[in-house]
Amino acid sequence: MTNEPINLRVLRMKELTEKVGYKPSTIYDLISKGLFPAPMKLVPNGRAIGWFESTIDEWLMEISTRATLEKPKHPSKH
Repeated sequence: MTNEPINLRVLRMKELTEKVGYKPSTIYDLISKGLFPAPMKLVPNGRAIGWFESTIDEWLMEISTRATLEKPKHPSKH
């Protein structure tokens, strides 16, 4: 068991767009393609949705790692 605190902070869309730098339409498009974490309902049968900040942090680390690994190699100039 670790002593690390669990981040249960919930991000709403306004905070999410500020954190990831995408517009809501881009986020929803990525969700529909399975490329972004789906939101959770904050109230049963309600419209309010949100994302755990820890889930978004993990997603950001994952895409950062993937981008680093997929970085194209530039041919050296002669």
